[in-house]
Amino acid sequence: MEFKKSPDGGWGWVIVLVSFFTQFLCYGSPLAVGVLYIEWLDAFGEGKGKTAWVGSLASGVGLLARLGCGLLYTATVTITCQYFDSHRGLALGLISTGSSVGLFIYAALQRLLIEFYGLDGCLLIVGALALNILACGSLMRPLQPSDCPLPEKTALESAPDRYSIYSEKEKDLEENTNILGKSYSAEETCKSTFGSGGRKQESLLHKSPTTMAHSKETETYKKKVAEQTYFCKQLAKRKWQLYKNYCGETVALFKNKVFLALFIAIFLFDIGGFPPSLLMEDVARSSNVKEEELIMPLISIIGIMTAVGKLLLGILADFKWINTLYLYVATLIIMGLALCAIPFAKSYVTLAILSGILGFLTGNWSIFPYVTTKTVGIEKLAHAYGILMFFAGLGNSLGPPIVGWFYDWTQTYDIAFYFSGFCVLLGGFILLLAALPSWHTCSRLLPKPAPTTFLYKVTSNV
Repeated sequence: MEFKKSPDGGWGWVIVLVSFFTQFLCYGSPLAVGVLYIEWLDAFGEGKGKTAWVGSLASGVGLLARLGCGLLYTATVTITCQYFDSHRGLALGLISTGSSVGLFIYAALQRLLIEFYGLDGCLLIVGALALNILACGSLMRPLQPSDCPLPEKTALESAPDRYSIYSEKEKDLEENTNILGKSYSAEETCKSTFGSGGRKQESLLHKSPTTMAHSKETETYKKKVAEQTYFCKQLAKRKWQLYKNYCGETVALFKNKVFLALFIAIFLFDIGGFPPSLLMEDVARSSNVKEEELIMPLISIIGIMTAVGKLLLGILADFKWINTLYLYVATLIIMGLALCAIPFAKSYVTLAILSGILGFLTGNWSIFPYVTTKTVGIEKLAHAYGILMFFAGLGNSLGPPIVGWFYDWTQTYDIAFYFSGFCVLLGGFILLLAALPSWHTCSRLLPKPAPTTFLYKVTSNV
């Protein structure tokens, strides 16, 4: 399906605004779940590994609310990519800062709400605020398909298709009618054999007007049943064909070496990169950092620096001389090294610096849709991005419990963050190896759009 040309402005900026607030309301509280994690540890009295499942499921997969957030995230990214081309990096950077600003604000807001209303009251108020997403969604207007018709089949090409469709329909209708006819004839035979009347009474009965009307109704009924049976068969065939097409497109995506490496990298990145946002407050408490030294919550530092990183990395992605894939790989490798440095941080200052670095590098979420688009093309973005986000959510769910179990096992976060750093580094190097020979080749193999004159309708920026 071909869409109208990206307006690169106009109503697109409204899309950016409402997408920003959608991500703000949707992801602010789940990303600031580290504040709630401390409360859950005290409330449940369980180990860190088991308690981490609550926070990880809230930000990954497994809960109905997170399913809705996953759908919202994919929708905001896809519609923004449709509305912007030359300024796509900036637009994606702006909308993705919504979740980071939400993290910064919700971290402080949830502390106040817990203080005044308790944990249950805090969660109720946060859920009520999320209802404002409905207003944001009402302003999203997807680009319509181009009004210019696509080239049609010639008469010689389309004639066999029409003939096969009609012949198949007639054949199925005739087959279904014959089956029903046989069943009705068998029923009449049983009635004539076991009925109380003789042959003369039966012949008189068939000749009556009531019997003739009944016979017509039977024929009409058989025809309707045959048509409905044909319709059900065609519907089942169509759904099965759509399913096969989806599976075929999915297999084709994974044959792309860069996409496969991207799939592995995002999964490992979320296993290793998400735990700091959930556990950094507890890391400070485990490092004997006093409450008086916590000038600003570490989770708030991560949030504000993530917003800065998303915006700056999104702007960098629009420069022609910057290879966005290599930029993304660089953020993964540096982040892996920063995670490995957390065990050496024993004061608030060093933890705050590492939190800022990790937050800035987590801003690579703003260029991830850009990289995906360059890898698979805008036509396959929704399909590919949905697959990647599902496994990213799975990584979010697995990362914090694994880190918590390491702590329960060793009574220290050292091995846990070495493991996290190793996962992110491994994903970065796998993606780098896949990208070195084939990034430009992959871009050249993408189907080039047809001339604007024929396939796109120019839209105004009003």
